[in-house]
Amino acid sequence: MAQQTSFSPELLEYVRDVSLRDDEILLELRAETAELPMGSQMLLMAEEGQLLGLLVALTGAQLVVEVGTFTGYSTLCMARSLPPGGRIVTCDITDRWPAIAAPYWERAGVADRIEVRVGDARETLSELLAVRGPGAVDFFFIDADKAGYLHYYEQALQLVRPGGLIVLDNTVFFGRVVDPALRDTGTEAIREFNRLLLDDDRVDIAMLSMADGVTLARRRKL
Repeated sequence: MAQQTSFSPELLEYVRDVSLRDDEILLELRAETAELPMGSQMLLMAEEGQLLGLLVALTGAQLVVEVGTFTGYSTLCMARSLPPGGRIVTCDITDRWPAIAAPYWERAGVADRIEVRVGDARETLSELLAVRGPGAVDFFFIDADKAGYLHYYEQALQLVRPGGLIVLDNTVFFGRVVDPALRDTGTEAIREFNRLLLDDDRVDIAMLSMADGVTLARRRKL
């Protein structure tokens, strides 16, 4: 049985050459983001953005919720895959980063599908639950402060419909999860979250060994 292939820079370049469907808007947004402090570290890999768009389309999502907008690259990838009338609600603690994203969303023709909520995402998600009710969301993407993952996940489980999908980024946290000497809040939070998710019988899961670890959690149907 074949095991995990080690992707050298040359092999990764090949994969991108034969599978990545990039365009000028995505390229320019990534370039501007990379110039920001910590921008390259926080920016979603292009392959992951394309995967998110594909998953949104595969699930037939009408309503997407995202926790962690940053400069809106993932938001753009998902918004492009929404059907007519579809909507994405994206949450960030500051309006600084979505302001960078807005012109790119406009150029891509998807700005009318995107609703930005600024503030504590926990409060925003509670408001969404109160207004829309349980099971109203089709697709949920979490890419925010690691200490908040478990809380966001529990809120996502209330909001996502049975059969809906929750996607979580950074679930190997730059490889830090396997270093026992690292005990910082973010690393410990991801370790705890991964352990809890393994035993959570409310969802079917798969952790993808791509990018910085991408975990898919499909809420089981009742």
